[in-house]
Amino acid sequence: MKIINMNEIKEDLILQAAQILTDSLPIGWPTLDDAIDEIKERLIPENVLLTAVEDNEIIGWGGIIPQYNGNVFELHPLAVKENMRRNGVGAAIVRALEDAARSRGGITMQLGADDEVNDGETSFANVDLYDNLPMRIENFNPATHQTGFYMKVGYKIIGVVPDANGIGKPDIWMGKRL
Repeated sequence: MKIINMNEIKEDLILQAAQILTDSLPIGWPTLDDAIDEIKERLIPENVLLTAVEDNEIIGWGGIIPQYNGNVFELHPLAVKENMRRNGVGAAIVRALEDAARSRGGITMQLGADDEVNDGETSFANVDLYDNLPMRIENFNPATHQTGFYMKVGYKIIGVVPDANGIGKPDIWMGKRL
């Protein structure tokens, strides 16, 4: 596996990256056109988009967006081909993105992880997060949600937006000092 800048890949590989995004996060990018638009919108010099390539095939990719005068970078998005998950691909992409943020003067990496599936995935779903939020954060259970992955690579919950995606569907903000 090799991690390269997405600006260096050919157009047909952009299509592969878009398909991985749609397959991985269909709520955010339900169509291939939505995913292609997301990639093209992010391919600007101040952002970094990195892709993991194996045998001339995209197996995952992610990006960072500078915020707060470059002190903070938002990790957005991260998508790994389903059959390549749990093989270290996502962690390798995140490490490479963190290195890129550090090299640009970043101090903190942050991300938002919506828990918007109908039945919810985390212990934050379908509960009143205004009721003792500190205790709920302390006892957080990611279950099958992507927050579990981010916790394994060192991210912590730094905030929660209750009902961001409808009642009982929060946005979970995570961060890591670089």
